Amino acid sequence: MIRIGILGDIGTGKSYVAKSFGYPVFNADKVVGDLYKKDKKTFLKLKKILPKYFRSYPIKKEIVVKAVLANSSNLKKIVKVVHVEVRKKMNLFLKKYNKKKIVVLDIPLLLENRISKKKDFLVFVQSKKGDIDKKLKKRINFNKRLVNKFRKLQLPLAKKKRMSNFIIKNDFTEKTVKKQVKVILKKIL
Repeated sequence: MIRIGILGDIGTGKSYVAKSFGYPVFNADKVVGDLYKKDKKTFLKLKKILPKYFRSYPIKKEIVVKAVLANSSNLKKIVKVVHVEVRKKMNLFLKKYNKKKIVVLDIPLLLENRISKKKDFLVFVQSKKGDIDKKLKKRINFNKRLVNKFRKLQLPLAKKKRMSNFIIKNDFTEKTVKKQVKVILKKIL
C-alpha cells in the first residue's frame, strides 16, 4: 500500500487536494469533529483536564475555541487527548483499506506527531497568501487568533516543503489540481 501524506498551511486546500487523488482519504479534521460530537470517552477525558470548559456533551466547537483562546497550554492539552484517538481511528482506517493500492492521509500535524513513515510520499500544497486569506475569511467561525495558535504547533512551512516529495500549487481551480495530481500518480505508480 502506498501512503500519500498531504502537507501545507491552514487554508491551502489540503482536503480538496487529498480527495482529488481518487483514493480513500483519512481526514483527521473530520475525525476530530466526529470525536467532539459522538465520542463520550473523549469528552470525559477533556472534562477531566479542563472542567472549566468541557461541561456538556456533545462538545460544541465554540467551547473548544474558547478553551484554546483562553490559554496556550489548553491547546496542547486538548491535542494530547484528541490525537491519541485520531491515531487509533487512523489505524482502523489503514486496516480497512490495506488492500487498496493507495491511501491518502489528510492529517494537519502529520509530521509533528510523527505519523508519517519513511516510505510515505509527502505532497506539499502551496497557495498564494491572498487566496488563503480570502478562503479562510469565508469560513464560518473564522478566528485569526485561533489560526495563529494552530500555526504555532506546526513545523515551519519551509521545512515541510523541503521534506516533501512533490509540491502542488493550488490556485483553487479543479483543472490545475487534477493535472498536478495526475502527474504525481504517474510518478509513484
